[in-house]
Amino acid sequence: MVGLGNPGREYEGTRHNVGADAVRLLGERHGERLRAEKGLRAEVAPWRAAQGLVALAVPSTYMNDSGLAVAALVRRFGVADVGRLVVVHDELDLPAGRVKVKAGGGTAGHNGLRSIHAHLHDTGYVRVRIGIGKPPGRQSGADFVLRRPGVAERTLLDVAVERAADAVESIVAEGVDAAMTRFNAAD
Repeated sequence: MVGLGNPGREYEGTRHNVGADAVRLLGERHGERLRAEKGLRAEVAPWRAAQGLVALAVPSTYMNDSGLAVAALVRRFGVADVGRLVVVHDELDLPAGRVKVKAGGGTAGHNGLRSIHAHLHDTGYVRVRIGIGKPPGRQSGADFVLRRPGVAERTLLDVAVERAADAVESIVAEGVDAAMTRFNAAD
């Protein structure tokens, strides 16, 4: 389980970091703290789920280089089938607060996903997409994702981060199809 975001205090609480926030929340829920692991370019924690050991990870690379960390994680944990990899990330194409599960697909212009595709050469991994909505007016997507939302939107995103963590737990416990049925239904 990999949560995408940017490292450093200046990016904490931004829209672009909701994926990392969800994976960190999973660690907290299961009594684990993510820690830097040598050679992985990521913070990692084990989650001992009933179904087996699950690695929780947040790359310590910038979003545009997420693939460097994800490729190293896939090698370290012996993920032969990328369909077993789950990436949690922000999504401009979903309304703020909406969570959807998707297996495979394109990048929708997301630079973190583009980097993962470039390093894995496979698009078959599972995504938990956290909607952050479109930028208002003429604001660029890059500026929008790197800013902190206002109070009302932050509340929506906090709930979405919880739902995204729930979606990951559902994927582990019940499988991708069951999670898609549960989380992709219209709210």
